[in-house]
Amino acid sequence: MENVWNYPRPPALEPVALRVRIDFAGRTIAATDAAYRVLETSHPPVYYLPWAAFTGCALEPAPGRSFCEWKGEARYWTIRAGDRAAERAAWGYPDPAPAFADIRDHLAVYAGAMDRCFVGDEAVTPQPGGFYGGWITRDLKGPFKGGPGTMDW
Repeated sequence: MENVWNYPRPPALEPVALRVRIDFAGRTIAATDAAYRVLETSHPPVYYLPWAAFTGCALEPAPGRSFCEWKGEARYWTIRAGDRAAERAAWGYPDPAPAFADIRDHLAVYAGAMDRCFVGDEAVTPQPGGFYGGWITRDLKGPFKGGPGTMDW
């Protein structure tokens, strides 16, 4: 078991040893063996997939930006596949801070906006709330930031 309260602050970046897959609109829209995950205290990991993994969908720039004190400025993307669209469902750091340079040209995706997301053969559970984008797997121990009453943790 990994306890998210043992994750570091500032966050750590590490490669993922398992295949990561995203299904949306009845198809696989992204799959890779070259994902990274960001580990931050109290959060389930956020998975970043290379742009090249997104072959089953269209990615369109979405309005708005946000700023992470560790990674830098994030930009958002709408995912379109078939007749479905998930507005602002993906984000990435086009010019990340040096410690996160490996996630340049990568995107993270809100699991709750997709049909299913997988790490290895396991379907993930989205992090609670709508702000953070962590993916919960059965080997994680919380509690997890994001649900009601946890924004000030």
